[in-house]
Amino acid sequence: MGKVKGYKLKEVVYTLSPFEQKIMSTFWAQFNYKTKKRITENWVNALTLVCPITGTYMYANNYIEKEKLHHRD
Repeated sequence: MGKVKGYKLKEVVYTLSPFEQKIMSTFWAQFNYKTKKRITENWVNALTLVCPITGTYMYANNYIEKEKLHHRD
């Protein structure tokens, strides 16, 4: 058969210094901009999610209110 060549595996380890605590600062600084951008780019997808949920919620509240006021007729 022949000799089997071995491969050396390299390992990369990422660490964070305890003095660097600004991990989420850029996330919160850009949160409003990125959220607005995602909604404007994907407004059709946002509406297909929001409209049925809002409609169901409004229907349920209307039904409950009619049920509460049913005895007043």
